[in-house]
Amino acid sequence: MSRISGPLSALTAAVLSLASVSAMAIEPFQAKYQANYLGAQAAGTMTLTKNGSDQWTYNLDVKNIFIQLNQTTVFDTATGRLRPLSSDDVLKTLGNKSEALGQYDWNSLQATWSGNVTSEQSVPVPLTIGDLNPLLVNLAIVSDVNAGNPLSYNIVNLGKTQQTTYEVVGTEAVSFNGKIENATKISYTNGSKQTLAWIVPDAPAPVRVQQTDNGKQTLLLVMTSLN
Repeated sequence: MSRISGPLSALTAAVLSLASVSAMAIEPFQAKYQANYLGAQAAGTMTLTKNGSDQWTYNLDVKNIFIQLNQTTVFDTATGRLRPLSSDDVLKTLGNKSEALGQYDWNSLQATWSGNVTSEQSVPVPLTIGDLNPLLVNLAIVSDVNAGNPLSYNIVNLGKTQQTTYEVVGTEAVSFNGKIENATKISYTNGSKQTLAWIVPDAPAPVRVQQTDNGKQTLLLVMTSLN
């Protein structure tokens, strides 16, 4: 998709405001998930750790005896917004490992990727204030759903930039932290791929995430504990 050029549109200005709100509400946490990845049962952990006054490490790890998906993003909130600094995405299968490293340089306003990526995926992408990477959207959507804000984000990843908008599709009763809560269910569709997430006010991350491709489930995460 092409990048927004010229003066900031009203939508882009709104995105910058939303990212600022999200950054101010975050706290360290560790969430455990029951997972199903590509048809196999797995264990998942989502962790947010504070590195310094304004810097954080956000990690998602999903694994079983056959496969491991590990995604890590280091970001800061120095500007009052969630701002990615680096990312490390690793996929391990039996005998194979694929890794993509991202660098987000806010001085030169440019993002680059290296590792096991194609030439197209390594193309530098211009950065605009408010841009997120895919993992950080998990933090942004929780704050924005609870605040009743629009769920629109400009995401940079692997040589591309994409405007992503989630839609609220309803509410659903879910079990969380030993009780039943009314979760807001949101959806994002990109071609044949769909992501659903369930958000409750008391959780800093989605309590449930489901991804499908051509109607077939590829990932399911269900939160089982939160610390």
